[in-house]
Amino acid sequence: MTTGVLLMTYGAPRDERDVPAYLARVRGGRTPSDEVVAEIARRYRVIGGSPLVRVTRAQATALGHELGQGYRVRAAMRFSAPTVRDAVQDLAGEVDALVGVVLSPQWSDQLMSGYRRALEEAAAESGLPWHLTEAWYEEPLFIGLIAALIREARAPLERPAILLTAHSIPRRVHDTEPGYVEQLRRTADLVARAAGLAADDWHFAFQSAGHTQEEWLRPDLVELFPGIAAGGARNILIVPIQFLADHLEVLYDLDVAARAQAEAAGLEYHRIAMPNDRPELARALASVVRRGVSFASAPILRAWPRSPQAP
Repeated sequence: MTTGVLLMTYGAPRDERDVPAYLARVRGGRTPSDEVVAEIARRYRVIGGSPLVRVTRAQATALGHELGQGYRVRAAMRFSAPTVRDAVQDLAGEVDALVGVVLSPQWSDQLMSGYRRALEEAAAESGLPWHLTEAWYEEPLFIGLIAALIREARAPLERPAILLTAHSIPRRVHDTEPGYVEQLRRTADLVARAAGLAADDWHFAFQSAGHTQEEWLRPDLVELFPGIAAGGARNILIVPIQFLADHLEVLYDLDVAARAQAEAAGLEYHRIAMPNDRPELARALASVVRRGVSFASAPILRAWPRSPQAP
């Protein structure tokens, strides 16, 4: 049996000219305002364009090497090429079944069910059975990798304050699905423990809140900077616990916008390296994939059972 594996993530515009169409896809077909397009295009210019698609392809290659014979791995984007449908069509004829892994360790039905729909529709076209691995935020190899990246970044710094961050969500999403934020906080606790951080060494905060009229979860990380500086810290170390690759929310929201705020507060800004295509991430993802394959108790099924890790 040969299994096709899809590493699924958001995607990115091809270039600045693609920004309006990309944003419209993200917004379910709604046309973004000229002001929003201009601001997002500016952010992509500042970081030299998003490397997300390239990095995800590199992650797929690394995972393929780790999994070895019997697997074919592809990158699959939700809102840009190569799409989930593109990836499934590329694998059709080569594989007997599909396993999808969303490249966010935590799972929210409200925020991420689009990945399931895209995989289900593409698999139905190809006639392949499929399984989507949902939450995998307690995967020991993933936790160990982020902890190691903290130790690596922390070593040359003098008593840095450490912020473990996750993408903020609207309050209405949290109110109807509070378990998602519990997953984020559980990840932070596991990572801090694995890295050997004392309780007063670190804080949990949100980042990248949307610019909308509705309420988003707080505190935003930049709101904590003045108090951290007032407490005597001179270095701040940012640790995204949800992102696995360099992309806009890391390279702009953190390395440009948050850095400026940190420096304005008198803090020297630092961030852990992102996992990207490190072999340790490939090993963690291989563990997740193999668990997904283990649920293929009946290959004739159109959809395999949902992962027991899902909330």
